[in-house]
Amino acid sequence: MSTSKPSLKQQLSKQRQEAITAYQNDPKPERLLKALARHVDAALMQAWRDTGIPAGNTLIAVGGYGRGELFPYSDVDVLILLQRSPDEALQKKLESFIQTIWNLGLQIGHSVRTIEECLHASANDITIQTSLLEARLVTGSRDLFRQLVKRYDIAMNARDFFLAKTLETRQRHQKLGDTPFSLEPNCKESPGGLRDLQVILWVAKAAGFGNSWEELARRELITRTEAGQLRKTERTLKNIRIRLHIQTQRAEDRILFDVQIPLAEAFHFKKAKKPLDARDASEYLMQHYYLAARIVRQLNIILLQNLEARLFPQTHEPESINERFNKVSDFIDIATEDTFTKHPSSLLEVFLLLAERSDLKNMTARTLRALWHARVHINKKFNQDPENHSLFLRILQAPRFSARALQHMNELGILGRYLPNFGKIIGQMQHDLFHQYTVDQHILIVIGNLHRFTLTEYAHEYPFCSQLIANFSRPWLLYIAALFHDIAKGRGGDHSLLGMADARQFCQSHGLSEEDTELIVFLVEHHLTMSHIAQKRDLSDPAVIREFTDLIKNERRLTALYLLTVADIRGTNPQIWNAWKSKLLEDLYYMSLRVLGGEVLSVDHELAQRQQEALATLRLYGLPEHAHETLWKHLDVGYFLRHDASDIAWQTRMLYYRTDTIEPVVKCRLSPIGEGLQVTVYTRDEPDLFLQICGYFSRRNFSILDAKIHTTNHGYALDTFLVTEQTFSRNYRDIINLVEHNLTEALKADAPLLEPSIGRLSRKSRSFPITPGIDLRPDASGDLFVLSLIANDRNGLLYAIAEVLRRYHINLHTAKIMTLGERVEDVFLVGGDFLKNPKNQIQLETDLLEVLRI
Repeated sequence: MSTSKPSLKQQLSKQRQEAITAYQNDPKPERLLKALARHVDAALMQAWRDTGIPAGNTLIAVGGYGRGELFPYSDVDVLILLQRSPDEALQKKLESFIQTIWNLGLQIGHSVRTIEECLHASANDITIQTSLLEARLVTGSRDLFRQLVKRYDIAMNARDFFLAKTLETRQRHQKLGDTPFSLEPNCKESPGGLRDLQVILWVAKAAGFGNSWEELARRELITRTEAGQLRKTERTLKNIRIRLHIQTQRAEDRILFDVQIPLAEAFHFKKAKKPLDARDASEYLMQHYYLAARIVRQLNIILLQNLEARLFPQTHEPESINERFNKVSDFIDIATEDTFTKHPSSLLEVFLLLAERSDLKNMTARTLRALWHARVHINKKFNQDPENHSLFLRILQAPRFSARALQHMNELGILGRYLPNFGKIIGQMQHDLFHQYTVDQHILIVIGNLHRFTLTEYAHEYPFCSQLIANFSRPWLLYIAALFHDIAKGRGGDHSLLGMADARQFCQSHGLSEEDTELIVFLVEHHLTMSHIAQKRDLSDPAVIREFTDLIKNERRLTALYLLTVADIRGTNPQIWNAWKSKLLEDLYYMSLRVLGGEVLSVDHELAQRQQEALATLRLYGLPEHAHETLWKHLDVGYFLRHDASDIAWQTRMLYYRTDTIEPVVKCRLSPIGEGLQVTVYTRDEPDLFLQICGYFSRRNFSILDAKIHTTNHGYALDTFLVTEQTFSRNYRDIINLVEHNLTEALKADAPLLEPSIGRLSRKSRSFPITPGIDLRPDASGDLFVLSLIANDRNGLLYAIAEVLRRYHINLHTAKIMTLGERVEDVFLVGGDFLKNPKNQIQLETDLLEVLRI
């Protein structure tokens, strides 16, 4: 009985699977990549023959496929090189050939050109020029292929190619955050990824210096040790990329959250079992990746400098800086090869020189290499040397480039050796859904933010912070606090308390005064306190301000904590900082400053001051002297304490002549804080009113940042919302008119309430779900309750929460809606007879947990 011959597609699929299975049993990346390329070669050669492409034409592999390497789901890039422009018959054969390749299940990237067309395209497009650099004959005319290679080599200008590739690399790095330490890096394109290694080999090959790490070592562009490091890290990155393709079954090069756990399992990483190590398997995987990426990033800098020196030889007489260092063409260079081993303290001194002298751009490749290899000499003895303590403090005190110096120290492995506890958090993930960077990068970004406040050229960004830090003596103390504020992440326990102990030990060993030590330790311990109070507590309550100032004690601590808090929030994720958070922090700062200055906050004083300021504003608008009285007589003290004077004046102008209106009143304006819309709703109070309003905002995909709910003494709701949405800044006038009209109509229609929609969790939230949390406790007065919720964010969540509150007739007084990336931390001030029974409180928490878990 005969069996039919398998099709070319079936044969290729079988070969691919066999190669992948062999890799999974014995993970050797080079063997897999070459096997996949070889199988595709054979399939293309067969398709070329079957299609009947005339002799004299050539099929050439380019790009990564041209190197003879093919990742499991990568594109197959080919060039069909023709002797001359195709006639109609050849064109049909070429189309048939391309269709055959697609039918094989290959993702093909192809071009059809003559030699002249190749050279013209290469001269005008660096991407095409790069892909041709790795051209490899698959089948067809060998003579035509040789002609292309010969003419391409003649046309190649290695210097121009180097400049184009380095510019392209800088642009690629900037596009991808300019850091290897993003939480979802691209193992191919991100800084420190495979592309950085390829750039080195491309430039070296274009210049004729070699096409492998071994050849570059023979040409003394790198050392044998560095060649070995490059081979090892390249193998690591290739293994990660291969596993990514196999796991996702597509050409996926991003190490996304939802593949990190299965990827870690494929590499046999396991969750930590040590009491002081709370890391997951995926965190070990990512730390493994980050360490490899850091090595690639550093060796990439060294090699490109060496290549540049060979391509652009210059003679510069060294200018002596001191007996250990010279200045060579704006770069700092070691005086002798043994500088760092002969003078160990120079391992820190070199960064101090970079931090102090603006005429030094960076280090020479020779210095970088020597520093990279000498870092192993930083040991316990080095770290206890008073001279090194003094040098490190001087780096922090350098007026212009201290943040950059610390970043360089981290990239070169110096910082983690000098501060061993910092070394433990290098490349450590943060799965809290709002941090965008690893712990070490977050810390350095926070220090950079603080340093940025000191620079006059950036004073326009955060003028209040720049003003405060300009009058703050010894701002470098804030850098130390930032250095230690998250240093204990991942150890288990309260990282603030553990970091506080580390900070105290550092300050004492480095000879800081008791006053400065206490300030730094205080900041590390309480670095989350100010944001917590500003965003979750009722700032209209004098007791809250007094409690905060009792903790702060003096103006210097207040200013320091404010600056650190702003820098910290901005350093977590650029998307979570907004004008609303800025205003809350500023309000808390100013109110606390008044109390620390001796002012006694009281309800009567605040009430009188708000009313006077509001009346002054109303007079500017020409309102009759007593026009406000009709509305104000229906408002209690709580209203005036929870609203700014500008809000009181605006709402009074809108409502003073329709206090007893039958129709709902909806008024909007651009928020005075400069971001989002402020929406005021005034109508007869109804049990479902808050739910109706939330439903409207949910359908419009508006995010509610803040809500102040007030009921007048004659039964009207006066509710104010701060809402935001991406398009507000572009066409806010149209949106204001739309919201005022549509929300008014929705309230007038009194339509049946919709069932809460179950919005989908984001990909990030699905990968790292938060255990929902609910805390319900009486407020200071005992009459109301503070309800705090923590959960993964999703569309319709606030509406679902409001529906539960409506079900039990719970009155809502205020709501602070805080979204931190994919995480929500909402705080509601609620009341009602239902909550007076402890059993009912348990029922409410149970129902809310059901909503949060969906």
